[in-house]
Amino acid sequence: MTTDIFDFSTPVDRRGTWCTQWDYVADRFGRADLLPFTISDMDFATAPCVINALQQRLTHGVLGYSRWKNEAFLGAISHWMTSRFNTQIDTDSIVYGPSVIWMIAEMIRQWSRPGDGIVVHTPAYDAFYKAIQGNQRQLLAVPLQHNNAGWFCDMAQLDAVLARPESKILLLCSPQNPTGKVWTRHELETMAALCERHNVKVISDEIHMDMVWSSQPHTPWCAVARGPWALFNSASKSFNIPALTGAWGLIDDASSRNGWLEALKNSNGLSSPAVLSVVAHIAAYRDGAPWLDALRTYLRANLVYLAERLNNAFPVLNWQVPESTYLAWIDLRPLGIDDSALQKALIEEQKVAIMRGDTYGAEGRGFVRLNVGCPRVKLEQGVKGLIAALASLHQTRICATRPPGCAR
Repeated sequence: MTTDIFDFSTPVDRRGTWCTQWDYVADRFGRADLLPFTISDMDFATAPCVINALQQRLTHGVLGYSRWKNEAFLGAISHWMTSRFNTQIDTDSIVYGPSVIWMIAEMIRQWSRPGDGIVVHTPAYDAFYKAIQGNQRQLLAVPLQHNNAGWFCDMAQLDAVLARPESKILLLCSPQNPTGKVWTRHELETMAALCERHNVKVISDEIHMDMVWSSQPHTPWCAVARGPWALFNSASKSFNIPALTGAWGLIDDASSRNGWLEALKNSNGLSSPAVLSVVAHIAAYRDGAPWLDALRTYLRANLVYLAERLNNAFPVLNWQVPESTYLAWIDLRPLGIDDSALQKALIEEQKVAIMRGDTYGAEGRGFVRLNVGCPRVKLEQGVKGLIAALASLHQTRICATRPPGCAR
């Protein structure tokens, strides 16, 4: 599949659409005139099959209360898991929620108590920290390690953390955000055995499962699970429809699933889903594969372009395309540049907004996370600004260590 059938190169003006990334960039970066490469949505219109399905539903004209537990929605999810991941699921185990992070937070509330420990690989998606701390739980960090082969978890360290009496849940990000790591089946099986040994439940966030570039395939948690577990997902990242809200999950244990459904309907009053989200998910999972495959080709080419530009400018970085996601996790530590100084240069001189690494925890110091989910012409501007800011600061740093008169 080529990208010729679908247009990802022509920019879509998102300004004036209440767009978080564009219209509210000043909330995080202090200025409104910045070119943003920030939160994880894309600057592409969603798949034509999704647009067509939404238009047909709107033409009907009646937007009353609806249900998510219908054959079309459940069947579309089952079809996607079978056709894309060769994984059979029991549709009776499917649950619904307004968003993946909301579902994670609700599952944390149901499976733990205030003060309990939630185990997380770090650096981590910043909403994980908020969901854990906002529900008065404590985050128990297991920092990911890095070598020439990529990112990995020290399983002995994970074992030790899971063994702590306060550890109740492993909150897994698979594939991992922000590093882009794709967990191997062996790694997942090891984690499943450790969690079973220590009686720790597992919540697996798999929202980036469709964006894997490496030869290592994504393995859904349900394929390796032992003991109580929940898998949460959505088409929102893959098909760029987060504004519709809506997500789905798998909860294998009937008691836990019934508790979830009870809380969804009664405690939280969410018995009726966002019907346009249900429509969009059905269309995406039934008919969206050609568009997604073309998009994946385009996004990977963007990542390759970024790697070539960065490494030509700074060979010492030797930055490699991540195993997954359209979020480039870039290690700038070899350049010895201060994070705050870099942000100042990006914002004030280059007028570019890129996420600083420590947003995702202390292990992110010295990194940036750059969203390449955009037309190439926009990415070219962002990469140019990043390289210019790095070059200026790197030269200043070199000169600071040399005698007076150093050429700048």
